[in-house]
Amino acid sequence: MQHLPAARNVFGEPLVPCSFEPMTGFFRDGCCRTCDEDKGEHTVCVVMTATFLAFSISCGNDLSTPRLEWGFPGLQPGDQWCLCASRWIEAWRAGVAPAVVLESTNQKMLDVVPLEELRKYAYVRPEE
Repeated sequence: MQHLPAARNVFGEPLVPCSFEPMTGFFRDGCCRTCDEDKGEHTVCVVMTATFLAFSISCGNDLSTPRLEWGFPGLQPGDQWCLCASRWIEAWRAGVAPAVVLESTNQKMLDVVPLEELRKYAYVRPEE
């Protein structure tokens, strides 16, 4: 595996992990890091919703069904996941984009969506 420089988030700060449960990321290290081999650009950390999961199925990408042979547990509403930039943009255009965890979203996402737009979808953690 190639050595990658430390990834930065959309604020230019060190990338905060997106999720370890379920384990996410192109490298399955919990972070939305990317490289040239990551053709899907898994750069945006989102919080799954039932609406988005249904939309993704309608686009031919079933993220809900476990695929144990690939170590994929299947996603449920509330799960955080490093999503492909292009899928988030499709959902955004369709009006069903999931919330974005900005501190865990790779700055590469800014190559395709401006920060001002991502801020409109910023995930706000519930008070504990």
